[in-house]
Amino acid sequence: MEAGPKVTRLEVTELEYEIKNMGTDYNGFNLVYEKGSTAKRRMAVLQIYTDQGIVGETVTSSVELSTAPIWAGYLIGKNTLERERLYSDVKRALRQVARIGVSAMDNALWDIAGKYYNSPIWRLLGGHIRPLPAYASTTHGDENGGLDSPEAYAEFAVQCKEMGYPCFKIHGWGGGRVDREIATIAAVRKAVGPGMALLIDPACELNTWGDTWTVGRACDDARFFWLEDPYKDGGISQFGHRKLRQLIRTPILQTEHVRSLEPHVDFAIAEATDFMRGDVNYDGVTGVMKLAHACEGLGIDIELHGGGPLQRHLMTSIRNTNFYEMALVHPRNEGTFAPIYKDYRDGLDVIDENGCVYAPEGPGAGVELDWEFIRKNRTGGVVYE
Repeated sequence: MEAGPKVTRLEVTELEYEIKNMGTDYNGFNLVYEKGSTAKRRMAVLQIYTDQGIVGETVTSSVELSTAPIWAGYLIGKNTLERERLYSDVKRALRQVARIGVSAMDNALWDIAGKYYNSPIWRLLGGHIRPLPAYASTTHGDENGGLDSPEAYAEFAVQCKEMGYPCFKIHGWGGGRVDREIATIAAVRKAVGPGMALLIDPACELNTWGDTWTVGRACDDARFFWLEDPYKDGGISQFGHRKLRQLIRTPILQTEHVRSLEPHVDFAIAEATDFMRGDVNYDGVTGVMKLAHACEGLGIDIELHGGGPLQRHLMTSIRNTNFYEMALVHPRNEGTFAPIYKDYRDGLDVIDENGCVYAPEGPGAGVELDWEFIRKNRTGGVVYE
């Protein structure tokens, strides 16, 4: 049996960076356009070192690595190629903390595997390089001269269509403004015509199920491709979303806010969603592939949350998926993407003429971290050995 690289130590680096012309809305959570302002965001990098000199790296959040003291010691000395066993063991160990952290470990191990075999992750997963149709996923609505009206959303949707995007997603206003959501839905469809796929994600801001039903009927009239995470159940009520599916025609996309395979599948079996959401930053490459195969068995599609190198590797390897999320973009700033890679970026303008992107072709995640940027913005870290 192949020995494989063994873990010798783990290193966590935390950093904070600024996004120009960006602020937050009424409650301080949703990112919105704000000229002249800067929003501070945090992230973290996990490195897993091995006895063969291969280092697995992944970009994640400090929250995901808050559980590292639980599983870092377990990982020392383990064969990094035994990802299935390591995933299952750590998933069990983290069962009382919502399995937070299993994704960071798993993603770094996949980076090691790709570097060990000198292969991109998508090839290890059996994928084939192909164009990935992208959708422009907006920041939330603002009151600051950016996406501040239904007409502004409509103009931006037309701009994205002219750039080549086949699909456009509305993140609407905070505070559950049903009238503005409905007006935006109608304005965007009228502006782009029938040929562009349209999505809406209120991000659990609508206050009631009744508000959601009202917005859902507007989506029906405008022939939206999906309605995502609409109301303040937090995106987890199977009963509420099943009732919604019974009364509107627009497909529902749920499960961004549940973790691991079993609760996702329970949501589908309960007929509470049409599309499944998969998040590599919550469930890791291993977890998302399990979910993709479960969806395939159920005959439904999985849609990946957010953008990034790993999302591209996964989408390249999954048949039953439709669009790559280019999030979060805005017509008047550079978006919300941290310049943490030397040779890779996401952004409004990175699509080709057909509105597509491609997965990296280098070994592992296929990207090189910009350690000058990381060290310049470093706020702390810890080493486990």
